[in-house]
Amino acid sequence: MQELQARFLRYVQIDTTSDEDSPTAPSTAKQLDLLRLLQQELAELGAEDIWLTKHGVLYATIPATAGQEHIPTVAFFAHVDTSPAFSGTAVKPIVHEAYDGSPLVLPDNPNQIIDPAQFPYLAEKVGDDIITASGTTLLGADDKAGVAIVMTLAEVLLNGASGPHGRVRLCFTPDEEIGRGVSNVRLADLDAAVGYTLDGGQVGEVEWESFSADKAVIHITGVSTHPGYATGEMVNALHLAGQLLTMVEQGPRPETTSGREGFIHAYEVRGGVAEAELRFILRSFELDELAQHGRFLRQICDDLHTAEPRAQIELTITAQYRNMRYWLEKDKTPVDIALEAVRQLGTEPIQRAIRGGTDGSRLTEMGLPTPNLFTGMQNFHGPLEWVSVQDMAKSVQLCVNLLGLWAAKAH
Repeated sequence: MQELQARFLRYVQIDTTSDEDSPTAPSTAKQLDLLRLLQQELAELGAEDIWLTKHGVLYATIPATAGQEHIPTVAFFAHVDTSPAFSGTAVKPIVHEAYDGSPLVLPDNPNQIIDPAQFPYLAEKVGDDIITASGTTLLGADDKAGVAIVMTLAEVLLNGASGPHGRVRLCFTPDEEIGRGVSNVRLADLDAAVGYTLDGGQVGEVEWESFSADKAVIHITGVSTHPGYATGEMVNALHLAGQLLTMVEQGPRPETTSGREGFIHAYEVRGGVAEAELRFILRSFELDELAQHGRFLRQICDDLHTAEPRAQIELTITAQYRNMRYWLEKDKTPVDIALEAVRQLGTEPIQRAIRGGTDGSRLTEMGLPTPNLFTGMQNFHGPLEWVSVQDMAKSVQLCVNLLGLWAAKAH
């Protein structure tokens, strides 16, 4: 656990925030700072076939143990970027050793308090070593917990500190948080039979169902004139944007939905009198409902244009990822093995549908079955993010268990 903790602390201090507005891959050059460090560390550990592509995808291989070359190749994935929803610059991680169960007051912003009364899972971690940020940034456990877990797994396997296993592929991706994590992953380059993303939360979680997701952008073009002489002439794009948002409030939103309910989420508005742009994410577990969300937005745009025909209102909907269940339910072997690997930890598996998505959603759709596994990370995308070192260690052991079960299945 000491090495696992040291890796995690090292990684979270590297700013890897992704940028949705950037056309490059990776979207930010600073993600390469961590990827190059991982490339160097993998070489020092003795991994093989290490390759960092021009698009910021890092591959490596852990050879099979002697006589196990026939076992299907398993790939483990983690993403290096952190969410642009909150600052990831100058992260100052704090280790709360042997957590005593009291609220964690973050020193750089004492108004930020991680209270076990509010977050019951934290109350279960008395005695664990809890890592938080200092109150002004996110921590970056999403997904640097996964990165540290996969790197520690590599060290365990390369040191021979596990049982027989087949060939293992490691893959670190950029830009997962902006929906482009596996856009430049080629399954032929990966050359694996099954994959697992390390991007989940609570110990025991095995996630094999996710939202299906679309992105919607509405562009409003108004008529800009001098405000002193605008009578009967000006069409203010910002006012129309406000009306549109009011109309969207009649539909399902994140703050009004839960469980298996989907939503429409307005996450960014920009512009001025002449032009305004609104960005939305559409989410549902079922494709029919996802399509309904799109039709709802289109009807709003049509109604707004009817009320103000001088404005131009354009809606663009782009597919992002699809519910991995559609493919994994056809052959649940990767899921069943993951569930058994959790049981080997002495923990009852937790199966819940992700109210979000992972790289595994896209990978599964592409043809590589890829359930998502726990890392221990909690409260991600904000300043109250935290993770238990002991939870991360259990995730490393989970991966070792998985490899043993795949080896046993092949015999």
